[in-house]
Amino acid sequence: MKLASISYQGIDRIVAAIDEQRVVDIVAAFAAAFDDRVSAPGDMLELLQGGEEVLAQVSEAVDAVRKSPDTVEMIFQSDVYWHAPIRNPGKVCGIAMNNSASNSRKIRAPEHPAFFLKPASCLIGHKEPIVIRKYYGSVHPEPELAVIIGKEMRDVPAVDAINYVAGYTIMNDLTGNDMRAEDLFQYWAIYAKEDNPNETNRVEQHLSYAGRYKGCDTFGILGPWLVTREEISNPDDLAVECSVGDEMIAEDSTRYYNYKVAEILSFINQFHTLYPGDVVSCGTAFKPVKNQKSIHCANFQQVPGPVSVSIEGLGIQENPVIVEDRVIGEWRLN
Repeated sequence: MKLASISYQGIDRIVAAIDEQRVVDIVAAFAAAFDDRVSAPGDMLELLQGGEEVLAQVSEAVDAVRKSPDTVEMIFQSDVYWHAPIRNPGKVCGIAMNNSASNSRKIRAPEHPAFFLKPASCLIGHKEPIVIRKYYGSVHPEPELAVIIGKEMRDVPAVDAINYVAGYTIMNDLTGNDMRAEDLFQYWAIYAKEDNPNETNRVEQHLSYAGRYKGCDTFGILGPWLVTREEISNPDDLAVECSVGDEMIAEDSTRYYNYKVAEILSFINQFHTLYPGDVVSCGTAFKPVKNQKSIHCANFQQVPGPVSVSIEGLGIQENPVIVEDRVIGEWRLN
C-alpha cells in the first residue's frame, strides 16, 4: 500500500492511494468496509502503533473500496495539501557518511554506522516550501532512503531487523555546511587514564554538533508516501535521483550504501530503542551524473529550486525553495 498524511477541505486525514490520481480517506474506507464495527486510526502514528493487525485492516478496507469504488468519495491527489507521512515521530535518526562514494574522503572513520538525531520540528511534506534564511549560509539537498519503524525494537539482530519495518519513504536531509563549520570545536578532550582512573589524559579532538546544520525548520522533507514493506522487495537496491531546477545532480542507488538497512537498524537499536513511527534515514545517495555538478554545489542560496527526489518504488518528492533575506535576531542580552 501507499499511505499518506494530507489535508483536504481543511481536515487532516490519512489516506491510501487507489490509483495514480486518486486517494481514499482511511476513515471513510473503514466506515464503508466495516459498517462502523471497527474504528479507524486517527493519524499515521496511531495506525503504526496498532501494528500488523491495523495495517491488515487498512489493507482490507482499501481493497474493498477498489472493488466497490462508488461506496466512498475519492480524492484527487492534485487537490490535497501534503504533510510528512509521519508528522510526529518520537525521533528521526540520520546515518552519516554511508555512501561508499565518500569512503575515499575519510581521513579517519568508525567501523560502524554513525548516526545523529534530527528534531521532528524540521519535518515538512511533499510540495511544502523549503525556507532558507540568508544567515544560514550554504544549504544543499541530500536524497536518502528513509525507513519507518513498525514495531518496538531493542537488541534485535540484523537477520530479524527487516521484520520490524512498517515501510519506506523518501527523505531529503538538508545540510547547512556553513553552520557545520561555524559550530566546529577543536579542543582537548579529557579522559581518565586506563591504567590509573584517578588521573587524566588530554586528547585533541574535532567535532561539530548537528542541531543547527541538520535540524533547522524545513530541513527534513519526507514523503509523499509511506510505502508498506511488502511493496519493496529489496530496499538495498533502489535507484535514487535528485534534481534541482531542471538539472539532474545525483543519480545513484541504495546498493552503494556501506551498511544495509537491516544492519543500520540493528546497530541503532543496540543503543536507542526504536518505536513505531520512528524514522531512520539511511544516508545520502549523491553519486553525481556524469559531467554534471555535485549536490554539494547545489547551494540553495545561489541555485533556485524546485528540488526533486525520486526513489524507485517510492514515488517523486518535489519542493519549492524560498530564501528569506533576513539577518539573525538579537539573541544576546544587552
